[in-house]
Amino acid sequence: MNLRHLIPFFNNTVSSWALEARLLRWLTLIWLFVGLIMLFSASYPVADANYDDGLYYIKRQLLWVLVGLIGFNIIVNLPVRKIVGISPWLVILLLGLIIVTLIPGLGKTDLGSARRLLGPVPIQPSELIKPFLVLQSAQIFGQWERLSWRVRLTWLGIFGFVLLGILVQPNLSTTALCGMTIWLIALAAGLPYKYLGGTAIAGFLLAVLSISIKEYQRKRVMSFLNPWADATGDGYQLVQSLLAVGSGKTWGAGFGFSQQKLFYLPIQDTDFIFAVYAEEFGFVGSIVLLVLLAIFATLGLVVALKAKSSVHRLVAIGVTILMVGQSLLHIGVATGALPTTGLPLPLFSYGGNSMIASLVAAGLLIRVARESNEAEIVPLRKPPGEDGRRRRMFQKTK
Repeated sequence: MNLRHLIPFFNNTVSSWALEARLLRWLTLIWLFVGLIMLFSASYPVADANYDDGLYYIKRQLLWVLVGLIGFNIIVNLPVRKIVGISPWLVILLLGLIIVTLIPGLGKTDLGSARRLLGPVPIQPSELIKPFLVLQSAQIFGQWERLSWRVRLTWLGIFGFVLLGILVQPNLSTTALCGMTIWLIALAAGLPYKYLGGTAIAGFLLAVLSISIKEYQRKRVMSFLNPWADATGDGYQLVQSLLAVGSGKTWGAGFGFSQQKLFYLPIQDTDFIFAVYAEEFGFVGSIVLLVLLAIFATLGLVVALKAKSSVHRLVAIGVTILMVGQSLLHIGVATGALPTTGLPLPLFSYGGNSMIASLVAAGLLIRVARESNEAEIVPLRKPPGEDGRRRRMFQKTK
């Protein structure tokens, strides 16, 4: 591989890519650029107060972006079959790391959840596993009829352990996102409704059980129904988020002029970054972001329709669901349409693991788009002596 391909702005092969691949590439880079600008604005006051350096978060995010872009460019220049070939091992490895986070002394607890591994580099396996879950579920469900029940049950069990491990951390929102993504990929693959229906009911009951057991999850659901009933307690985050969104009005307060980010809105650089965006860019800016997501989703579906194989089609569908679905869930939380959860906004929120996972996922969609539009040229062999026969026939007709 040419090392210059690792840098997106120096990839001289882009001009030969299919139209969908080129559009998705530029859309991803624009999404990333806007996200970095928004993170700079949202994180500056808190970083300045906590670290005496307003650029503390953005400088670290830029390092993760560099790592993510390297992975992004490796993916877009690597055949899908090779990526699919290593996905089972990465899923198993990351499942092992998820289990390690649950071991006292090895997992780092943030806001009551053991989601990261202890060490100098913050590794959050529940984020990193997302694109590889898409790959592996696409491979399994795309070849469902050709697989033995032993292989089917083995991978269904592994998927179940992944979801259970994330749920136990506890991380209900990521569990729900991963579970819905796998389920929708299975639906797109055409699995029998009796399997899909049973799985959906089991997932719903598991979520209800988790909310019943975990008091903080139950409080989030109750505060979501009426956040103003306890505006200084359990409903505080949502109330402040709604104030930020409402303060943006039509055109917004202007870049950098959010008031809610000045220590009113908690976790404004990750879980509620859209609220800061809506306050600074208003209703119009929010619609522009939604249009960007709609274009990304449309291109993703076009790529899926043009895919040559069922596995490629399901990868495109899965990545589209992951990127756009997570974004809509984040926006739904910030606007009070959904209960408060801890889902980051892809390519916007602070966090290296989320950034890498999002760029890898986008790279997968672009790679599928490239392969879906490449013509397969099969050389035709001429039968022995064909040229001689043609010459003799030509001479006879003269």
